[in-house]
Amino acid sequence: MKNIARMALEPGMVIGADILTKSGELLIADGTKVDPNVINKLTRHRIILVPIKEEVDFAKTHFEKVRLSKGFTDFEEAYLSSMPLYKEMMNQLVHEGIPFRTFKLMYLYHNVFNRVEPKDLLIDYLYSMTPTEDDLTYAHCFNSALIAGLFASWLSLSKEDTDKLVQCAFIYDVGKLKLPNELIWKAGKLTDIEFEKIKTHTILGFQMIQDMPLDPAILKATLTHHERYDGTGYPSRLHDKQIDIFSRYIAIIDAYEAMTAVRTYRQAKTPFEIIEIFENDAQKYDLDILDPILRNLAAHTIGLNIQLSDDQIVEIVMINKNLLTRPTVKTKKGDLIDLAERIDLDIIGIY
Repeated sequence: MKNIARMALEPGMVIGADILTKSGELLIADGTKVDPNVINKLTRHRIILVPIKEEVDFAKTHFEKVRLSKGFTDFEEAYLSSMPLYKEMMNQLVHEGIPFRTFKLMYLYHNVFNRVEPKDLLIDYLYSMTPTEDDLTYAHCFNSALIAGLFASWLSLSKEDTDKLVQCAFIYDVGKLKLPNELIWKAGKLTDIEFEKIKTHTILGFQMIQDMPLDPAILKATLTHHERYDGTGYPSRLHDKQIDIFSRYIAIIDAYEAMTAVRTYRQAKTPFEIIEIFENDAQKYDLDILDPILRNLAAHTIGLNIQLSDDQIVEIVMINKNLLTRPTVKTKKGDLIDLAERIDLDIIGIY
């Protein structure tokens, strides 16, 4: 809602709040459409400023409101102006062998990340971004760098380690730029041969940057971000603490970004779907890193409206620390439902 001068009113605008006379009587009700009669009333009562609904006031869902917010508009502007610069740096590396400068990557990171306040809103902002098919790999890494900054704050990393993690995230999947887009982002199930081809991106990426004067963590993250804590990853089937800690961070960031990004062939997953997938695959990740991230993801949903499997729209009011995917919710009537006890109800979407 915004206040505009009465003289700027146009037919079809919608009044944003009750307008009262000087004696306190209702003159024009909230939600009234502006027409000549409304303007005449306001003129007779010498109303100078008029509350008018904006586009965001008509948004029904959480993400519609996010996309129409000024914060998202500022973020999107910075993101879209920074992405071409990042693409140019990566294309010069991949196609011409021209090394990138990490301080330039950090400039792009701060230019976008600093537009987000509070920082948790990054989750919603990235959820609302839809890259073109040609930009998917670039966006995946760029988004991962932004997510790295958020997760680093949740993990209380030092500034030095935060910067290092952000740099790892910008670069770790650069090897995919050597592979066909239609293979990397294939919608259906990969054949065994296709999967073996995709797995080469870790080595391709490492080979591109191995002679650059980079922090060893960046080199390791590029080569080993698909290693898994239980030894089931690639390329070397490392396990536990054999995997560098920054590679362990990136493994989680990589999986998270892949699940939250919108694709032409599927919608992004909800926070609760993501938490459940991570919990089911917990043996693959370092739990000392994963647990605080999942708890923060769950906490971010407090205050959101969700749709339940019985079609109720309810508000999340409390997170169950022992069962993150089953929060306590409040109905429109004010009744509380503990989803940990109501196993007959499921969360089917963010509303």
